Amino acid sequence: MAALNATTVPEQLAVRIPRAREGAGAVRETAEKLLIDIAGLCVAARRTDYVRAALAGWESDGRCTAIGQARALDSAGAAFVNGTAAHGEDFDDTFEGGPVHAGAVIVPAVLAVAERERLEGRDALAGIAVGVELMCRASLVAPKRIHKAGFHPTAVLGAVGAAAAVATALRLPNTQWVNALGVVGSLASGIIEYLAEGSWTKRLHPGWAAQAGIRAADLARSGFIGPRTVLEGTHGLYQAFAHTKDGDWAKLLDGFGERWVTNSIAFKPYACGTMTQPYVDCARRLAQRVALDQIAEVVCEAAEGTVHRLWEPLADKQHPPNAYAAKFSQPYCIAAGFVLGHAGLEAFTEERVQDGRLRALAAKVRYEIDPANPYPDQFTGHVRVRLKDGRTLEERQAHMRGGAHEPLSRADIEEKFSLNCAYGGWTRAQAKRFLAFAPGAYDRPIELAAFRG
Repeated sequence: MAALNATTVPEQLAVRIPRAREGAGAVRETAEKLLIDIAGLCVAARRTDYVRAALAGWESDGRCTAIGQARALDSAGAAFVNGTAAHGEDFDDTFEGGPVHAGAVIVPAVLAVAERERLEGRDALAGIAVGVELMCRASLVAPKRIHKAGFHPTAVLGAVGAAAAVATALRLPNTQWVNALGVVGSLASGIIEYLAEGSWTKRLHPGWAAQAGIRAADLARSGFIGPRTVLEGTHGLYQAFAHTKDGDWAKLLDGFGERWVTNSIAFKPYACGTMTQPYVDCARRLAQRVALDQIAEVVCEAAEGTVHRLWEPLADKQHPPNAYAAKFSQPYCIAAGFVLGHAGLEAFTEERVQDGRLRALAAKVRYEIDPANPYPDQFTGHVRVRLKDGRTLEERQAHMRGGAHEPLSRADIEEKFSLNCAYGGWTRAQAKRFLAFAPGAYDRPIELAAFRG
């Protein structure tokens, strides 16, 4: 901690923002992919019961766009609804090493304040670049500890990233930039008790973090003061949510604004929990080699850090109570890979989750802890089947498809967007209009009114 004696961590970040702003062009391609992916996810979820509830539960109208919704909201409301919709089906981007879902927090926050303030696209790009970078790097300071403490890293660190993103987009001076982070530390929240029965609260975490970032930046711009030691202090955010203040701060600070981890974020091919994705790929490959009725047992090697969210209680995970709970059930998602050949949106309807074939196979899936698993630095997959005739077959995958080792192309992202738009009820013409807008979005003032309804 000696290196932090001169200035606090937020102050050290603040002085790096001009450099990050100048270098934001290095992540423009990723920022465009994020814009397309997040918009498609908002459309996919626009008619769901949880998005309707989020929209109805927000009181204030305004001039900001909730993508795919006719009603215009204030900036906080648009950020909240878009963030909730973007993350609602767990189909949004992720950062290997965190894991955190940066796009569903940062993009809605910046779009909302940019539309409210009529900011230039270059300011929106700088805000997204800084917010995503900070949020992803912050997840490396004390890996796994926030989850272990019972909190959702996307919610907690997302609030910090959103405050930094909005403060950057608004070009706040250093003191106000630091105060925005100081304030948002007291607005961060998000427990992971949704795991108990597949309730909806995880869905709102990115939206709540996004609007918290806007609130904090607005307060700071108005002169409100927050603690400069909000991150590393004795009673700071990491102590509160990760039960430590002795994190690896170099992971956050070194090269910030020069070396971009943002370009390594992963775009999901499946609509389920991040660490499950490679397992689904393994199951799909095995399905080409075995007959489902010949499977006696499925055993998977798993990282200890994923067990409490994706594998236990095992009996409950083998029999998820509803479609949302199924997204965080390794047994169900693996069964979907075998039976359906995918784990897309159609795999997680209430009707599908009651499919006897899926439930019967999920009941045969269990895990063994692999102490050498590299999680959270890498998300790996392993599925081994024991057949009724005694033979065993297995598949391994050393990385998450869609991530740095096997990224999805721009064409892949656009295809996913188009499918999500069709799922959410947009016409082909509406989808094409957004795809035509996206490449130049960061070259002009942000205006999204054309994408309401």
